[in-house]
Amino acid sequence: MSDIQSPLPGTFYHKPSPEEPPFKAPGDAVAVGDQIGLIEVMKTFIAVTADIAGTFKGYNVDDATPVTAGAVLAELD
Repeated sequence: MSDIQSPLPGTFYHKPSPEEPPFKAPGDAVAVGDQIGLIEVMKTFIAVTADIAGTFKGYNVDDATPVTAGAVLAELD
């Protein structure tokens, strides 16, 4: 199992917008560079991408949750 960590502090979002589904669902394949979420910092959105490949296990934090740098956002198998 591998973790995807927050690259910086901010608010983490699972979805590109409130009306859309999450970037990934449990069981989805994840390739290097796939986007799994967004971090909002001062009205700027930064893509959170996978740096390893695997199968998406799930998010470790709720949608629209404040996170710190290094917080585990999601897990891959």
